[in-house]
Amino acid sequence: MKVLVINCGSSSLKYQLIDSDSEAVLAKGLCERITIDGSVLTHSPAGKDKVIIEQPMPDHTAAVKLVLNQLTDSVHGVITSLSEIGAVGHRVVHGGEKFASSTLITDKVIAAIEECNDLAPLHNPANLIGIHACEECMPGVPMVAVFDTAFHQTMPKQAYLYGLPYEYYEKDKVRRYGFHGTSHSFVSKRAIELLKLDRNNSKVIVCHLGNGASICAVKNGESVDTSMGLTPLEGLIMGTRSGDIDPAIIDYIAKKEGLSLDEVMNVLNKKSGVAGLSKVSSDFRDLAEAAESGNELAETTLKVYAYHVAKYIGAYVAAMNGVDAICFTAGVGENNSQVRSMICEYLGYLGIVMDEEANKVRGEELMLSTQDSKVKVMVIPTNEELAIARETVALVK
Repeated sequence: MKVLVINCGSSSLKYQLIDSDSEAVLAKGLCERITIDGSVLTHSPAGKDKVIIEQPMPDHTAAVKLVLNQLTDSVHGVITSLSEIGAVGHRVVHGGEKFASSTLITDKVIAAIEECNDLAPLHNPANLIGIHACEECMPGVPMVAVFDTAFHQTMPKQAYLYGLPYEYYEKDKVRRYGFHGTSHSFVSKRAIELLKLDRNNSKVIVCHLGNGASICAVKNGESVDTSMGLTPLEGLIMGTRSGDIDPAIIDYIAKKEGLSLDEVMNVLNKKSGVAGLSKVSSDFRDLAEAAESGNELAETTLKVYAYHVAKYIGAYVAAMNGVDAICFTAGVGENNSQVRSMICEYLGYLGIVMDEEANKVRGEELMLSTQDSKVKVMVIPTNEELAIARETVALVK
């Protein structure tokens, strides 16, 4: 079966067409600046040259139509007819407590996703736009919603409740939800497979370190805690997000700087993290270059980042009463050997011994720890699109 995986943002649409039998990517691409002047599609068919198409995309339906046209194009296409697409898998960011697993999309499911819009106002409405656009362009094709939050619905109450009046949870569902669930699920399953662990007696910590970053404690194949919370703002310091702070800072900055609540939240989401702290960039490659050039603030920022990641790892070792493996994934986790090394310097108490030569490798699945290391440290490249395709096939077949 060929599965089209859609990840729809407010003004973007990422896609992959995957052959579920071989799990090969037949084509992938990105529509940018949807609804904005200068719309562009970058289409990359397997075994063929990449194509860049500048064409107005007034809405997401137009973007979906353009993508489908390229997939079936006589020159740049990879299928002869849309009838070859057996299903569509949609990434949906927030399923709240309504969805503990992926699900076939129905009118009832769409209504339930809409009810979660308040929990992810920047993401869920965009995800729904993508669903509606595909329904219009591909009527009758089964579609599946795969939720970022679903994997974390196995967290126990002691992990997901905040120290707030309980009525806020009862009435407004204020709790920890966690994100990057598709990635954490994929990487933890792969680690269990590679290390030949007993899934029902396994303890894995996944460090999804990218521009957005989160850590997850996976015990016996299930998420038992994760660093992101009600929203993706909580947890680690990220590219532009602050991560954990004293909540009173919000009021303090608002009064000191004369900012509104919305303006302070904008600072925390878009002007903080390593970008705000370093005054350099949200890109870790730029940070590393600046640090090597003698920029002390950039060097300090990298140290702060590594320290916070190591603290969360330590917390999750305690939460699971041990750990078998620690996995690095996503852009920074897969490619930045310096950050990985800085984090692991804190983990000697776990009996970790790093293979420094192996750690120099970028973007490949590999073991970073030595054979005699008590806890295994690995890089496992995430593949959220493949995970979405697998979930989709499982529900459609």
